[in-house]
Amino acid sequence: MQREGSIGGSAAIRIRVTGGVLLVAHLVFVAWFTLRPLDVPWVMPPNLHPLAGIRADLALGWPEAARSIGGGLALLAPLGALLPAVNGRLAVSPLASLLRTMAAGALLSLAIELLQTGVPGQVVDVDSLLLNTAGVALVHLAVVPLGRARLRRRSERGRREDVPQEEPAQGRTPTIPRVGIAP
Repeated sequence: MQREGSIGGSAAIRIRVTGGVLLVAHLVFVAWFTLRPLDVPWVMPPNLHPLAGIRADLALGWPEAARSIGGGLALLAPLGALLPAVNGRLAVSPLASLLRTMAAGALLSLAIELLQTGVPGQVVDVDSLLLNTAGVALVHLAVVPLGRARLRRRSERGRREDVPQEEPAQGRTPTIPRVGIAP
């Protein structure tokens, strides 16, 4: 039985399976990239002051800031489109979808930051949590509303084609006169 507001038929299965496979592949890459030990001669202290790392990156100049800030935005950004694709629901509030996706991205980023405390060469940075969450939100806002609108139009078009057309009227239907009952 199909849930109300979900994508119908085989399209739903294809989107959910593809989204799930891409989500798992991306999370494996993120785990490898962020949790591998680094062989470095020295490590920066943890950054627990919001926006301090971003200010320091901006002080280094625009090319270095763009690389560092862009990397923070891009790390978990695909989750902004993959998480709603795995869900597969079309009739959901855009604000609720955005908040749910941002919360999942923030929690995943927090989990990565907490796991990095035990990895040699990796440093906890609260700015990466902010940038990762912002990247998830930006991709969600750029992709999901347009994708859902397109899928809704396609599913409505498919439903209209399935509905049989009414036969043309052939005039007035004859009525049988009513006969009263005698007392």
